[in-house]
Amino acid sequence: MKTLKIRGLCLLLAVALLLPSGAMALELEGVSEDAASFLYAAASNGQVGSIGGDWTVLALARSGYPVGERYFQDYYAAAASAARAREGVLDAKKYTEHSRLVLAVSAVGGDARNVGGYDLTLPLGDFDGTVRQGINGAIWALLALDCRDYPVPVCAEGKVQASRQMYVDYILENALPDGGWNFMCDAASDAEPDMTGMALQALAGYRDQNGVQTAIDRAITRMSGMQNGDGGFTSWGAPNLEGCAQMLAALCALGISVDDARFVKNGKTLEDNLLTFYTPGKGFAHSAESTGSDLMATEQALQGLIALERAGAGQAGLYEMSDAAALARKTHPDVRVPAVQDANAGFSDVSGGEQDAVLALAARGIVGGMGDGTFCPERTMTRAQFATIVVRALGLEPKDGDGFSDVPDGQWYAAYVGTAAAYGIIHGRGDGLFDPEGTITRQEAGIMLEQAAALCGAAEIGSDLRGGGRITRGEMARAVFALLEQAGLI
Repeated sequence: MKTLKIRGLCLLLAVALLLPSGAMALELEGVSEDAASFLYAAASNGQVGSIGGDWTVLALARSGYPVGERYFQDYYAAAASAARAREGVLDAKKYTEHSRLVLAVSAVGGDARNVGGYDLTLPLGDFDGTVRQGINGAIWALLALDCRDYPVPVCAEGKVQASRQMYVDYILENALPDGGWNFMCDAASDAEPDMTGMALQALAGYRDQNGVQTAIDRAITRMSGMQNGDGGFTSWGAPNLEGCAQMLAALCALGISVDDARFVKNGKTLEDNLLTFYTPGKGFAHSAESTGSDLMATEQALQGLIALERAGAGQAGLYEMSDAAALARKTHPDVRVPAVQDANAGFSDVSGGEQDAVLALAARGIVGGMGDGTFCPERTMTRAQFATIVVRALGLEPKDGDGFSDVPDGQWYAAYVGTAAAYGIIHGRGDGLFDPEGTITRQEAGIMLEQAAALCGAAEIGSDLRGGGRITRGEMARAVFALLEQAGLI
């Protein structure tokens, strides 16, 4: 049942789509939409996690399926919450947890280098840590870094600093003698279609290297030889969907037609085989013998179909997020930036790049001086002071809260801290404590600003405050001013 035909074009250009008939084209489109609808119903809350989580979100984002208005915003908020709860370490040993989240966050339009105040790409700069998972770690690290051309991060804690080329070379070095790859990199075992498909997708962008193209050619020959008479593949002793889905996505990434003669057996293509696992309204099954739907199989099947559709439409590939729409944000209705109260506010010790920011905030009563005509831009701040300034900057009405045992009623900052907590701008330091008099760090300030950005519709602006050290009053003014400016509120 051929519904789309793709003819391979040059390496970096789109693949042209040939339609045998409009009705047949709509049939494939209907399958994709039905599978997306099934996944959306099964994971309507867009949570962080593997099956029914990040992969579903990625598939829905890349398919263009019409999700609810706040679906991607809520997912991003969940990703930020997970990053904060784990202090940026999603898993100390399985760095594919980071790679998966980087791909999903990027697919919904976020920047994976600043999620909840943490750089989710950071572990991928640790070569040894990444390849601890073997070929799987290298493949997904490369796909994650390349999805938005993220720079390879400097990972000071790792023994060996990674580079893209190191991951490419690692994949090449672990190719099997007769072509293809398997999970264990075991030369005595057969190539696995799903692992080979993943490796080919990771290497697709490096085909200008002779060694890469040679490995790809050998793997394509091997997979063609392993393809079953029904157009699919067998793994672990049984025909299943995953190998078919991953190889379909690989052909699209490589610009190889789905009806290339090497991958047509008895008139059946990979696409034909993939659709044999489909049941209308129930998604896809893992194997022909399986009964009922399988979330993981449906995620992989939909991603394969999306790769096919995007290739045919001349769009960026499945994992090429350059066309991902910026994360939609809306200003919270309670946000009201104060009007100018004193246009003549000024300080004797403020000049240069921070002057506009300090004066704009001072004119609105958001920040004040030290009582002697100075602002003291190099001084540090307490956590309570910073929370107060952010609440004032957003024009939120101060109200007492009872969330922290060390913020007693009657303190000048109590209502501001209570308000910041109520809107999710601040978090405590554990055991019900806020530590209001503690000096705020750059990391803590960055996290507060990201939460404030979510309230006022600004992009993530806390990335400049990553790292150690304490934030100064001058840095605070520039960051808060940038937040309001990006949101179009000042």
